[in-house]
Amino acid sequence: MTHSPAPRPTWLTFDCYGTLIQWDEGLLAAVSRILARHGRAEIDPGRLIAVYDQHEHALEQQQPHRNFRTVSGEALHRAMGEFGLHCGPADAEILTGSISAMPPFPEVPGTLRRLKEAGFRLCIISNTDDALIAGNVAQLGPPGTIDRVVTAEQAGAYKPQARIFEHAWQAIGAGRDDICHICASPHLDLVAAHGLSFRCVWVDRGTGRQAPQGYQPEAIVGTLDGVLERFASWRWLSDDGAAP
Repeated sequence: MTHSPAPRPTWLTFDCYGTLIQWDEGLLAAVSRILARHGRAEIDPGRLIAVYDQHEHALEQQQPHRNFRTVSGEALHRAMGEFGLHCGPADAEILTGSISAMPPFPEVPGTLRRLKEAGFRLCIISNTDDALIAGNVAQLGPPGTIDRVVTAEQAGAYKPQARIFEHAWQAIGAGRDDICHICASPHLDLVAAHGLSFRCVWVDRGTGRQAPQGYQPEAIVGTLDGVLERFASWRWLSDDGAAP
C-alpha cells in the first residue's frame, strides 16, 4: 500500500489523444496516405510528423486563437513545404477527417467503465474542436460515460496554457485539489501540472517522450488500466472496484 496523494478526488480529468485515443497510430496512418497520394512513399512519415508537431504546437500558442482544424491544416502546409510538397485542401481533409475515427486504446473503455462504477466523474480536456472530438467520445462507452468534454475551442486557449485548465475547472465546478488529471503528454499536460500544481498521473506508453526536468507526477503507469491498481493502493478504490 502506497501513500495516497491527498484525499480522493471527485473528478478525474483526461487528456484525450494519446491517452484515451490512438493518436500516434492514427496520425501515422493519415500521413502515410498523404505521402502515397503525392507519390512520395519514400519519405519517412515519422519525419514529416515530427516537423508537423513542431509547427502545430507553435501555432497553438499564437494569438488570436484559431480552431484546431485551421491550426492543423496550416501546420501540415508548412511541414509539407519543408519536404518540397504542396499541401492542398484534400491533404488537410485526410488529416483532420481521420481524427474522429481514431479508436481508443483497447483497455480504455473497460477502465473508464470501472472508474465510473467507482463513483468518479470524468471530464476530457483536449486541444481540439467540439466537432472533431465528438466521434472519439462516442467510442469510449455508452452515452454518459464522459460527464464533460472541454476543448480548446470552448476555452479559446490550448494546453499547456493555464486558461484551458482553469476554464475546465470552472465548467465542472471543481478546484484543482478536487481533481486528478490523467495524461500521456509530457510537453503539454505535465508542463501545465508542473506550473499549476495539480495532481497528475502520467500514462507513459513508451513513446520516448520525457517529463519536464525536475517534475515528478504522482504516479506513472504504462497503460490506462494501470490507474486502477494505483488508485486501489491509495484506497481510492475498494478491492471490487467500487467506491470506498
